[in-house]
Amino acid sequence: MTLRAYAPASIGNFAAGFDTLGAALAPLDGSLWGDVVGAEIAGEVSLGVTGSYAAHLSADPWQNLVLRTYALFEEALRRKGADCPPIAFQLEKNLPPCSGLGSSGSSVAATLAACQALLGEPLSRAELFDLAGCAEALVSGSVLLDNVVPSLEGGLRLLVPGRDGGLESRLLPWFPELVLVVISPALEIATAHSRRALPATIPMSEAIAFAQNLAAFVHAVEAGDRGLLRRCLRDPLAEPHRSGLVPGFRAAQAAALAAGALGCTLSGSGPALWAVAETAEHGHLVAAALQGALKEAGLASSAKLCGIDPRGARVLP
Repeated sequence: MTLRAYAPASIGNFAAGFDTLGAALAPLDGSLWGDVVGAEIAGEVSLGVTGSYAAHLSADPWQNLVLRTYALFEEALRRKGADCPPIAFQLEKNLPPCSGLGSSGSSVAATLAACQALLGEPLSRAELFDLAGCAEALVSGSVLLDNVVPSLEGGLRLLVPGRDGGLESRLLPWFPELVLVVISPALEIATAHSRRALPATIPMSEAIAFAQNLAAFVHAVEAGDRGLLRRCLRDPLAEPHRSGLVPGFRAAQAAALAAGALGCTLSGSGPALWAVAETAEHGHLVAAALQGALKEAGLASSAKLCGIDPRGARVLP
């Protein structure tokens, strides 16, 4: 049996929740925006790569996250006393690496979804989270779940303490009428590089301000309070240290807010930016403001208007 699994692009941190919040993206035009992994049981493990960004990846298949995720999946089954058959994979790499759009998380999530579907769902959600975090760490150097969990499960996700000491996720509501304006500059920033821009420690006052802002964000979406959302749709923790990595970021942010955006910040570790607009028509105005400011700084970019993908990774018909 051959199947194809899709996993959407995502926004990590979602402004207020550094390493804690993330959202899966669904373009308003109904298109798919994420990586697709084909899989079938075969005589040996193999990987073929196509897609717009295939040339950006290593020619060594065992350096690709698909096969590295498969190796982790195989190891997890072995620990449970089960065998994992060889699988032939085909990756359609549709997200640019080092983009701030959850590119690695999409590849990992699509691979896990394909393996799970092909082999009869042998792993629990908790086990999948563990594998996903380990796979992300191969790229970023840290176990990060704020991209890969939304890509796996869909929705706006809050990472919370699990019963066994790990992490679980909770689905948060969102404002369905609001539009996410996602801007992709022609620039690459590796997550590991972006994390090195962050300080090792922060003052107590900054930690308290971060906690207040995150708590206010969660209350805003639960209560449907758009006024409060506007005040806390920001990143007081990482953005001040990362803003200089993207030429023209501050000017673009100011332009988006001047155009009426409810908030604007980096998507994950950047360089992608995102803002929240009132409507699709308003989203086009915000996108033009963002792209104009980046262009003045010498950066070409592309724009997508999105909602939140409620489904996450799934097998395609």
